[in-house]
Amino acid sequence: MKVIGDPQKLAKITRQISCKGKSIGFIPTMGALHPGHLSLIKQAVKDNDIVVVSIFVNPAQFGPKEDFKKYPRPLKKDLALCRKAGVDLVFLPAEKIMYPQGYSTFVEAGELGAKLCGISRPGHFGGVATVVAKLLNIVAPNILYLGQKDAQQAIIITRMIKDLNFPVKVKVMPTVRQKDGLALSSRNIYLNNEQRKQAPVLSKALSLAESLVAGGQRDAARIISRMRQLIEKKKQAKIDYVAIVDLEKLESIKKINQSCLIALAVRIGKIRLIDNTIISV
Repeated sequence: MKVIGDPQKLAKITRQISCKGKSIGFIPTMGALHPGHLSLIKQAVKDNDIVVVSIFVNPAQFGPKEDFKKYPRPLKKDLALCRKAGVDLVFLPAEKIMYPQGYSTFVEAGELGAKLCGISRPGHFGGVATVVAKLLNIVAPNILYLGQKDAQQAIIITRMIKDLNFPVKVKVMPTVRQKDGLALSSRNIYLNNEQRKQAPVLSKALSLAESLVAGGQRDAARIISRMRQLIEKKKQAKIDYVAIVDLEKLESIKKINQSCLIALAVRIGKIRLIDNTIISV
């Protein structure tokens, strides 16, 4: 496994690999790797000749009051996990390499980036889209692997790839959960013992929604109301949003008569957690 910090060097290597007819799978990460990331790597290893993982805590997607400086950076552990999982190349750029002095070009996430998480995190998805666009230009992969847990992010990146004509296929892999249903996230380490006990309420609310739909309920407002009632029973839970939206434009729907995304963001104490499920009718 090679660790590379120079984008031009990595681009040269990946182009040479592609010229030999070998396929490249790519997983962009901010590090603090967990089994969710490893599931993406495992699939990429299965699908491709070469696997590239980037580790870069992207400042452009953090707001001024968010946890950029505190975001976990266990680099030695991350590199060991990549090596064990069969990663061939790790891209580990410095911030000044990705955003040098005078940098001024950004990708806009449009209407998709202004909904759901974008309401409480303005500019977040523009930062995500920008860094992913840069990484795709550097790595030039055949397949990009994303996690379903970040559903809005996956939808926005998929749309960007289509709109900007990136020649890459997107594979969105299922959310990996702990035994009690909590979706794996690098931010879970911030939870104290009591908060950790309350955090699975997100997945329980989604399971409730799934059971209501399976039982014939189609009124989105009633489902959201039941979900909110369940979450609000937890003392440290503060709802950011609970929404049922279509899968293309992320617009709210009143009746569930098509496949849709049920998504929520909840603060457990000060820790903001997200989760979702896709309902097929």
